[in-house]
Amino acid sequence: MAFVLDHIGLTVGETVMIEPVDLYLDAGTVNVLLGPTLAGKTTLMRLMAGLDRPTTGKLIADGKDVTGVAVRSRSVAMVYQQFVNYPSLTIYENIASPLRLKGIGKAEIDARVREAARILRLETLLQRLPAQLSGGQQQRTAIARALVKRADLVLLDEPLANLDYKLREELREELPRLFAETGAILVYATTEPTEALLLGGNTITLREGRATQFGPTAKIYHSPDNLDAARVFSDPPLNELRVTKRGTELVLTDGRTLPAAGDLAALSDGVYTLGFRADGVEIGDATRLGLAFSGKVIVTELSGSESFVHVDVGHGVWVCLIPYVHELLPAAEVQVRVNVERVFVFDAAGNRVAGSLNAKKV
Repeated sequence: MAFVLDHIGLTVGETVMIEPVDLYLDAGTVNVLLGPTLAGKTTLMRLMAGLDRPTTGKLIADGKDVTGVAVRSRSVAMVYQQFVNYPSLTIYENIASPLRLKGIGKAEIDARVREAARILRLETLLQRLPAQLSGGQQQRTAIARALVKRADLVLLDEPLANLDYKLREELREELPRLFAETGAILVYATTEPTEALLLGGNTITLREGRATQFGPTAKIYHSPDNLDAARVFSDPPLNELRVTKRGTELVLTDGRTLPAAGDLAALSDGVYTLGFRADGVEIGDATRLGLAFSGKVIVTELSGSESFVHVDVGHGVWVCLIPYVHELLPAAEVQVRVNVERVFVFDAAGNRVAGSLNAKKV
């Protein structure tokens, strides 16, 4: 079954909640809604589920217009970050509830419930009530209920946020495979670029209710179409530098000039934004390349075998990713350089410049 959003949008009063969007989601695919809090992920999911009615456009499931069709009459399952379980029913009955509503036989219900319980580590908890479980266990119960339903469209709204790290990692690998085996379309909302990359499949980047790009996850990461998509798909936040290309030079906002070397030299004169992630900024000898800056350390975040160094370079605070653990103290003076091979170039309208140095092979 294919699921199509045909110019779907939502306006409440004078507020545009979702700008009209066109999406084609194929059967058995993983589709990630990636965006910060309040980007519109949950709102878009509710429109897809039929919980809210769009003000523009149509929803088409398997070639049929299902706009306005009640969610109970559609093959859809949704799990929120804030789980919902029936407090008076056992975990077994919570998982079995959608199957009983469908009139499925007792033996089939039992088989599906126990298989879902095994996958989600709930076998020993089936006779307990939700109040006797931890938050993570209750969330797993909600996911199990969606799994047994075998719906054509499965919507997971940040479903792993309340789980411990180990289980979250396991389920990130397991859930796409489980739902894909049923031919379901899986739509998974997250605020984390790393989670989108781990899930793979396709990604829709969202910012302030607007879908900024849709396509294979790795392709969007390596080659964002616009500045908004690049910002959404960067954690730590995208480092940015505003420049004016003038002849053979890049003029910075403070009047300083840098040589427009390599692919930058091919840009037409005009105003651009250079965007680069933390792994595109190096700390060390800044004399080796043209895009070199002096700065002062604001703070250093240690993360396992890496260090994220926040440096004020006078054009903003940039985050630099360097290997190993380094104790760079606040106010320490450092030299940084931007690796031009990892720079995205955006024009004044925020669109990525075609043929610039940021295109990657994926």
